[in-house]
Amino acid sequence: MTWFTEVFEPSFTQRALIGSLLAVAITSLVGTWVVLRGLAFLGDALAHGVVPGIALAVLWGFSLVIGAFVAAVVMAAAVVVVSSKTSVREDTGIGLLFVGMLSLGIVIVSRVRSFNTEVTSLLFGDVLGVTWADIRLQLVALVVVVVVSALMFRPFMALTFNRDKALTLGMRPGLAHLVLMALVAVSIVASFQTVGTLLVFGLLVGPPATAALLVRRVPTMMLLSMLFGSIAVVAGLVVSFHYSTAGGATMSLFSVVLFFVVLVVREVIAALTPTPPAPAH
Repeated sequence: MTWFTEVFEPSFTQRALIGSLLAVAITSLVGTWVVLRGLAFLGDALAHGVVPGIALAVLWGFSLVIGAFVAAVVMAAAVVVVSSKTSVREDTGIGLLFVGMLSLGIVIVSRVRSFNTEVTSLLFGDVLGVTWADIRLQLVALVVVVVVSALMFRPFMALTFNRDKALTLGMRPGLAHLVLMALVAVSIVASFQTVGTLLVFGLLVGPPATAALLVRRVPTMMLLSMLFGSIAVVAGLVVSFHYSTAGGATMSLFSVVLFFVVLVVREVIAALTPTPPAPAH
């Protein structure tokens, strides 16, 4: 038991735990819609699309959060413009913007002479460097995500399962899609300091996808996603503490491993459960 509890005795690991759990709550609420709508590629592209904004913030010395948010909004707006104003398929447009934004970020980073430590931690996370200011920002982001998700629950549901019906009911699916992308951007910006821009996608998709293996109701899926995400966070911090692995990467890895563990267990149970005989006619 001491092997487990000693991890959370230092104040920096306590902050890391709080920040990571807040990141899980935010990404679970938003990630559930991402998984249900099949927007994983878009979520990944947005997570990488913030790199130029962060790099410019480092280069010019302004807020990393502002830089990341502006870059995410620009990326999301560009996806909408490309998919609605051209004949190019949406996934093609996302792929082009993904490569373009990431390449731009790397070009900008190459201009920062002292980028080795600072920018690397932004890309891959510095969970043990989470501050109370970061946690306060995450709390604000969580409130925004909860309020918007509650207000937009019915439009999001209609958009996810029947876009045409949402249109006939006057729910404005286009606006709902824009709001959802904005929430994805908020979740990425609120979480990148904990797990990094390149790994936040693991929390955004991993726990919701795992929950989707077991339940179908959206609220239950969100809650179960938070549970799986919390398990990944705690396990990742413990392993990272004792074996000196990268904290953000370890948490993201556990979120993916949990998916396959649940998948295998589910399939084994299904294989061992006898099939009821067909009713006689």
